[in-house]
Amino acid sequence: MSDGLSGWEARVAAVWAERDAISGEQLVTQIDALAGERMADDAPALFERACARDTAGLEAEAEPLYRAALKSGRLDPYRQARASIQLGSTLRLLGQLEESEALLTAQLQRYAEAGYGNALHDETRAVLALTYLLQGRAVEAACLALTTLAPHLSRYNRSVAANAAEIGKSSASSWT
Repeated sequence: MSDGLSGWEARVAAVWAERDAISGEQLVTQIDALAGERMADDAPALFERACARDTAGLEAEAEPLYRAALKSGRLDPYRQARASIQLGSTLRLLGQLEESEALLTAQLQRYAEAGYGNALHDETRAVLALTYLLQGRAVEAACLALTTLAPHLSRYNRSVAANAAEIGKSSASSWT
């Protein structure tokens, strides 16, 4: 094995910094080579291998790697959130919409319960909105997206959020 985790992570980051200049196949090959320096069940290495495959459009190959990284329980909270978001997106692309929704909803619940913050809260909601779209829940997707966007607006934050909430409630009552 080579340097410690921080040195390894720096070399992984260097590969990712070049992702626009290399092919998906090269990305997978380079990340796999770096992952090969770690133990086979190393959660960060599994996560990086999944990310490379996802980026290369190999979602079916990424899925089991994301699952293994998450199942290990050894991802830091930020990587755990990223893995959940990215697996949720991968599942959506693979047509596993209910599982995508459940995974993303569980991640949102973790933000609410955990004390480590919610750096990727909006990203989670955005991917969940995409899942809702594919489930045929366009109004719910739009309301979630607008509610997520509202705090970032320079004006009309409250009215956009309130209108999205009201439309969401109106639509939800028509579904039941």
